[in-house]
Formats: sequence, C-alpha cells, structure tokens
Amino acid sequence: MPTITFSLKDLQHLVGRKITVGEIQELAHYGKGDFEGYDEETDEVKIDFGDTNLPYLWSVEGFARLIKGILGMQKGIPQIKINKGDYKIDVDKSVIKCRPYISCFAAKGRKIDDYLIKQMVQLQEKFCESYGRRRQKVSIGLYSYRRLKFPVHYKAVGPLAVEFVPLEFKAKMNLKEILAEHPKGKDYAWILEGFEKYPVLIDDNNEVMSFVPIINSNFTGKLEIGDEDMLFEATGTDEEAVNLAANIFAYALHERDFDIYSVEIKYPDKKTVSPDLTHEIIDIKNEQISRLFGLELKESEVKNLLEKAQFEFTKNRVKIPPYRKDIIHPYDVIEDIGIMYGFENIEGYPLATFTHGSTEKIHDFVDKIREIAVGLGYQEVMSPILANKDLLYKNMNIEGIGTIEIDDCMSETYSAVRSWLLPNLMEVFSKNKHVEFPQGIFEEGLVNHTKGDEIVENHKIAIAGSHDGANYTEMRQVLEYILKCFGLHCDIEEAEHGSFIEGRCARAIVKGKKVAYLGEINPIVLSNWGLEMPVAALELNLTELFEVMEKNKKTGEFEELQ
Repeated sequence: MPTITFSLKDLQHLVGRKITVGEIQELAHYGKGDFEGYDEETDEVKIDFGDTNLPYLWSVEGFARLIKGILGMQKGIPQIKINKGDYKIDVDKSVIKCRPYISCFAAKGRKIDDYLIKQMVQLQEKFCESYGRRRQKVSIGLYSYRRLKFPVHYKAVGPLAVEFVPLEFKAKMNLKEILAEHPKGKDYAWILEGFEKYPVLIDDNNEVMSFVPIINSNFTGKLEIGDEDMLFEATGTDEEAVNLAANIFAYALHERDFDIYSVEIKYPDKKTVSPDLTHEIIDIKNEQISRLFGLELKESEVKNLLEKAQFEFTKNRVKIPPYRKDIIHPYDVIEDIGIMYGFENIEGYPLATFTHGSTEKIHDFVDKIREIAVGLGYQEVMSPILANKDLLYKNMNIEGIGTIEIDDCMSETYSAVRSWLLPNLMEVFSKNKHVEFPQGIFEEGLVNHTKGDEIVENHKIAIAGSHDGANYTEMRQVLEYILKCFGLHCDIEEAEHGSFIEGRCARAIVKGKKVAYLGEINPIVLSNWGLEMPVAALELNLTELFEVMEKNKKTGEFEELQ
C-alpha cells in the first residue's frame, strides 16, 4: 500500500486554507487513507493510501484536490488548460513488440526546487512500482527539456547499438552493460528478457534521453534545481495506463501553477495528442442508490455529493475525471456517493433473519488431508485456477479431455480452467531448480472438466517429490498412509498414463472407485519442464474419496483415526 510524505505547509498552500492535523486524519479516510503521523520538527505528514486503484492520491497535489472537493472549495471536475505545443515524438514500429505505447507533455512557467523534485519523484516511484507493476506495465521519465532537440524518436535498438552516461554515473555504458552492471539495470532487467532489441528515447541531436524502462541519461534526462521547463513521458504495454499516468502528472503540475503543453505522437499507423483528457460517461439510477444504501436522495442531493467527489452530474449521467480509471460500473460511482454522504450517517436495517454458519463436511475432510501432507514433510503451494492447454496437456505428454476453455480470453497463459493439479506442481519445480534438494510440495484445490453437457467439479490433491531417489514406492507409501488415517485401504492396478513412466505407474482403487494416479514422472515430461532431477507424484480425487468415507461411516465399516 503506497505511503506518501509531504509538508503540512505545502498542503495548506495547495488547498488555500489552514488544515489541522486532526482534519487531515478525517479527510484521509475519504480517499481510503490512514494517517500515519506528523513530525512537527520536519513539518512532515505521512499517509498510507490503501486503494491501489486511486494513484492520483499518491501525491500531495492529488490529496489537496480531493480536500478542496470535500470542503466545497472546488465543485466538479477541476478544469485544466492544455496549450498546443510544438513538440513531436516519432514512434518507430520496432517498439511494437516490446513496449508499444507512449504519452508525453511539456510543463513550464515555474522554477523547480528541491522539494518539488522530491514530490514528483515520489509520485513517479509510487505509480511505477504499484500501478505500473514494477515498471513493466508503465514507467515514467522526467526531463529538463532545455537540452533536448525535437522531434524525439522512440525506437528499439540492439544491446550494443548506443552508449550514454546513465543517471548519477560518470562513464558511458551500452545497454547490455547497463543491464548487467547498473543497479537499476539489475533490478529491472527481467522486464526486457526475451527481447533482441531494447526501447530507447533519442532526441534529434542523436542524444540518448533514456533507456526505457531502466534509467535516464545523466545529460538529457536529469531534472535540476532551478530548471523552469520539464518534459514528462510515460511508456508501457497498456495504452490506457500510460495515458492515465500523463493525466495524473499533468493535473499535479497544473496544481503547481505550471502551464501544460501538448505533444503530438506519431505512431506508424496513427497520430495522437497527449495528454488525452477525454471524459468517460457512465449512467446511474436512483433505484441503484436506494438498493445499495437505502437512501432516497433528490437529484440535487446526488449532484452535490458527486460534485464533492469531483464528478460532474446531469440527469443521471456522470462525467468521470480524466485522472481516474477505477470507474467501470455504476456502483463504483455510487460508492463515492456513499463516501461523501458518510456511511456512518446511513441507518442500518434491523436483523430480519438469523442462521448458524458452518463449513461443509468435505472442507473439514480436505483440511485434515492437507495437515497430513504437511506432517509428511511436503510444503503447500497455491496456483491460479486458470491455466492453459500447453501447461495442462502438452507439457504433460497427454491429450486433453473435457477442457473448459475461455472465450475471448485476455491472455493465452490463462485461457482454460485447470482440469488437474499435477501440472502446477511441475511448473513450481521448473521455477525452483536453483533451490536445494530434496524438494517436496503439494497443492489442494478445485478442478473442473466437462462430461457430456455437464461441468464436473472435484476437490483434488497432488503431491510430488523431487530428488535423486524419487520413486514409485515413495508415493505409494504416502497414499497408503493418508488412507490409513481414515481407516481405508486401496487396491493397486498397473496403469498407463503419458505423464508417468510405463511400468512405474498405477491407479489406486478404494471400494471400487478409482481415486488416484501415482508413479514416477516420464523423462519426456521432465524434459518439457527443463528438469534434470527425477520426480515422483500422485494425484488423489478427494471428492470421490470423501463419498466413500461418508458411505462407510453409515455402514460402520471403519473408524477414522483421531
């Protein structure tokens, strides 16, 4: 959760009135923030903002803007004038594969001091690390453009193609050297893994401005005290997020009395102008407010509350500020109505019904199985319920059966619902080859597959060990111990399964139900996952095993061990 620090006097200056520490504590809650303290000696306020969908609040300028709305000093969306700038950026098609989007603007008209640089860098780092997913989704650069010559060129080049002096360094380095030796290069090299060319910004004098998203140039990419002109740029893989970064910074610098100038961005197939302050529109209905909060508000009351939250409202149509991208549903707007109204002012309904809550019996059973696996020395892992057919089948050397696939999936990585768990354990092993052996892991969870026109859901557990002595006997002992803990025993029959070695694979049968596969993992599968150490594994259907156990309880055929 981003924590920001700022000067109390600076906040008061931005708001335009005196704000006490006590008021800040109350006002922070409107932005889902927690007051962390105030240092009288340094005049420093610290606030922890827990909502990562409101990055505009990660600066004193954004917080001041929120306060002005709450106090009625500024109604609706703050107006910001964008002057037409004579600045152009040419985007080369070479960046499309690695980092295709960029937004820019110029700000000028006020001298930059040390405090302002620190505030801008704070917002930059908070945005990039959190909302920008550690610079992968969005990264930001700030420049004193008095050394720049436009147009600026955004393109991808080879690791040895250019050299420049990185920020706070003295010697020139090429891109390969920066990734290997520079502290920021080491921290963020993972973003560019797999790319043959790396994105850079170069001005029309052929001066490198920045190795995106790693580090700026110490010559063209450095803000200094006393500068009056600033260039902002954000690059990334998500166009909406990149534009949001520009909007947030444009508003923040506008609060500081900078004049904002647009930049024309020329892509290979289109032209855009940045920043883009287009307003999104969303409709809300009185019935929705009433259903959520039990409030019957007049249109004038709704308008007043939304204007305090810095929306604009006309006849159930709500205009969204361009520095907010967290509004995707009418209820998101209505939540802000509730915040401004005050949830503590909404009367609660009397309790109409009362029930005793409890977990389903199968969950208690599953938890006992998990405890047993931990007791046997296996470490629990958790993985997404969504996977893909390569992970589930191709890498496991089997054909897919009854897979539930996602129409119009956003990512091939998460394009299907998992139908079994063992592939997830193999993926964990593949990512932990550097960890000391022996390794023993397990995962319990729901899996789904189709059977005819129906979807079948089962609880399963997969257990696997990886070490130089991993074998079938180890997994059979694990299975038999688990069953013994519940007074059960199994019959074993030889089985064929593409994920296991032929002759070293079996199925376990309990009371006529085939409940598990177990054995030694096929070398083909190990190779697909890049593994050199042997793996033995089992996958047990807990839903079917539970049904057997419940049936036997009724007949009194066994007594569960305590």
